[in-house]
Amino acid sequence: MPRYTVHVRGEWLAVPCQDAQLTVGWLGREAVRRYIKNKPDNGGFTSVDDAQFLVRRCKGLGLLDNEDRLEVALEDNEFVEVVIEGDAMSPDFIPSQPEGVYLYSKYREPEKYIELDGDRLTTEDLVNLGKGRYKIKLTPTAEKRVQKSREVIDSIIKEKTVVYGITTGFGKFARTVIPINKLQELQVNLVRSHSSGVGKPLSPERCRMLLALRINVLAKGYSGISLETLKQVIEMFNASCLPYVPEKGTVGASGDLAPLSHLALGLIGEGKMWSPKSGWADAKYVLEAHGLKPVILKPKEGLALINGTQMITSLGCEAVERASAIARQADIVAALTLEVLKGTTKAFDTDIHALRPHRGQIEVAFRFRSLLDSDHHPSEIAESHRFCDHVQDAYTLRCCPQVHGVVNDTIAFVKNIITTELNSATDNPMVFANRGETISGGNFHGEYPAKALDYLAIGIHELAAISERRIERLCNPSLSELPAFLVAEGGLNSGFMIAHCTAAALVSENKALCHPSSVDSLSTSAATEDHVSMGGWAARKALRVIEHVEQVLAIELLAACQGIEFLRPLKTTTPLEKVYDLVRSVVRFGK
Repeated sequence: MPRYTVHVRGEWLAVPCQDAQLTVGWLGREAVRRYIKNKPDNGGFTSVDDAQFLVRRCKGLGLLDNEDRLEVALEDNEFVEVVIEGDAMSPDFIPSQPEGVYLYSKYREPEKYIELDGDRLTTEDLVNLGKGRYKIKLTPTAEKRVQKSREVIDSIIKEKTVVYGITTGFGKFARTVIPINKLQELQVNLVRSHSSGVGKPLSPERCRMLLALRINVLAKGYSGISLETLKQVIEMFNASCLPYVPEKGTVGASGDLAPLSHLALGLIGEGKMWSPKSGWADAKYVLEAHGLKPVILKPKEGLALINGTQMITSLGCEAVERASAIARQADIVAALTLEVLKGTTKAFDTDIHALRPHRGQIEVAFRFRSLLDSDHHPSEIAESHRFCDHVQDAYTLRCCPQVHGVVNDTIAFVKNIITTELNSATDNPMVFANRGETISGGNFHGEYPAKALDYLAIGIHELAAISERRIERLCNPSLSELPAFLVAEGGLNSGFMIAHCTAAALVSENKALCHPSSVDSLSTSAATEDHVSMGGWAARKALRVIEHVEQVLAIELLAACQGIEFLRPLKTTTPLEKVYDLVRSVVRFGK
């Protein structure tokens, strides 16, 4: 018998259908009838006939025709949403799909795998896992390590040894010994009580990264999780069944407890879960739709799933990769601006930078030389002012290797810390199979990634700060020798006047966001956890700073391409002309 899972006003209803010849309209009415039946006030309806509604697929949000037969319009066990006309959205309402649903409507299950062993994951790998490009499987070595680690836990339980988090309570309750017959309940209670985060849920990409990274840490074999449970978690990842994880709530020690608990809550079939097939729905329905069973936690496994710095680190991976990309793009954009402002290439001479041999500075100067006027790539614009009496440029042009360079070195420094963190065991207690014992420690403390990501925000911000000043030079006719605000009919058109204001606003906002979150600490858990990293906010605000940097540089790129129009018919170098052509393929010249 076909069955459909239907979303009505935040409720999920399983609606069986005995006759596939029935219509989409019937399914909508039956779902509304069941919704009314479950509400003490009938959901505000006097009868089903009062409800005017639309029906749409959760995957892609495509509207369905109420007259279409179910056997034609829907697959068995498909997820659909009934939208009641005239409903105002509650602030607590969870939509069936995340923002940007169109990005997920074309999702295709990947065919390739990445093998995880807890030792070799890179930032690039994790970002690709987040984008859904790979499935996961464990290496044979990792499987053996996980099994041996679990044997230690089983031995502790059999011998009734008192060990933190396995046979005791947590935090302030670490001295409370739990009876053997309550150990599984202890783990479930832990996950439920710690699922206390707030805010928007992580996007599917970020939740994939979080889940993949937790799997990688568990694969190291120091967490005590069973191989059976770990393989269940991997199956959920491979099916893209992703729990509802609010972005706020971690203080970064003891690890990222709140977000990782929400992650674990979905894995045990509670709370909300998302998949490309279902959108947001009750976790038990999503798992059932994919032929998966909820995890039944064994002793220590709840703690194994929630204790670590994976929220900070997974967001940190995205930050590092996006920062690396925009840093390379910043050199290209700045080089184009220099051409438009008729700057000189002398400041990028090899001998100058050999005298101050910071790696980032040398790399940036090399990129500028590769992009600007040379025997290999001559520039007509550069040739037009070769013999002018201009001696040197403003700092925003002349000092790009020094300013952009330290940003590149900052990214490299942070990437090294994040890569180490990716492949680190951050549980407590640690399970050492070779010693046959568990040891309590502090690897869950997020100070390393927190400090690194604060540093990244400070470093990457400078790309926006210097870019905004170059935008000012492009727009100011007294500095650029170009029309005011890069528009021919000034007054009738305002040109880039307010685009520059937007860049200034973003740079100002970044100044506040660059205040380090890791300089703060608030004691928690009745002073048991009396120093924390605040790394979750460090990671989230680093991403906001990077987003603003991307936006400011996009404004500069548009302004530079606008400016070059006033130098035509002169051409710049071949590489920069290709950049111009790429921009003009999506944005036309503003007259």
